[in-house]
Amino acid sequence: MALPPGLGAALACGALWLGWSLLVGAAANQLPLRWLAHPVGELPQAEAAKALHRYERCWQIRRWKPWIPDAGHVLPGGIRKASLMGRDRAGLERLLAETRRAELVHWALWPAWLVTALWLPPRGVVINLVFATFFNLPCLLLQHYNRLRVRQLLRLPQACTQTRS
Repeated sequence: MALPPGLGAALACGALWLGWSLLVGAAANQLPLRWLAHPVGELPQAEAAKALHRYERCWQIRRWKPWIPDAGHVLPGGIRKASLMGRDRAGLERLLAETRRAELVHWALWPAWLVTALWLPPRGVVINLVFATFFNLPCLLLQHYNRLRVRQLLRLPQACTQTRS
């Protein structure tokens, strides 16, 4: 029995996205926290404040961020970022590391659309590019925004003096 036209290609794309997501997520969960603890490309305080304002004003991030699911806990060893919400220094630093981990995952997931050029016509490749961008760009924006906010909290004196109980 033959598959309807296009169904095989669609199934192959689905398998690619699911498989690559699981592989990248599992690999990211194995990254040691110490690798994620170092600030990379941190903005100076004044620039960070401007960037936060842009995210809130231009991107309207506070409106749509509740709709973005947190899949950090889906794989063994993963952690929901919401479960790390504390204002003590250790909790905030862990949240920073987890936002970096999530950002790395979404950067690694996005280029999978290129692989679809092996079996899809150009229109199908473009559809996968749009899919990859639609599902990864909001997550990348959100993780960067969250990191800016957490960095701002870490600059506050009370975040530096409180300890985790």
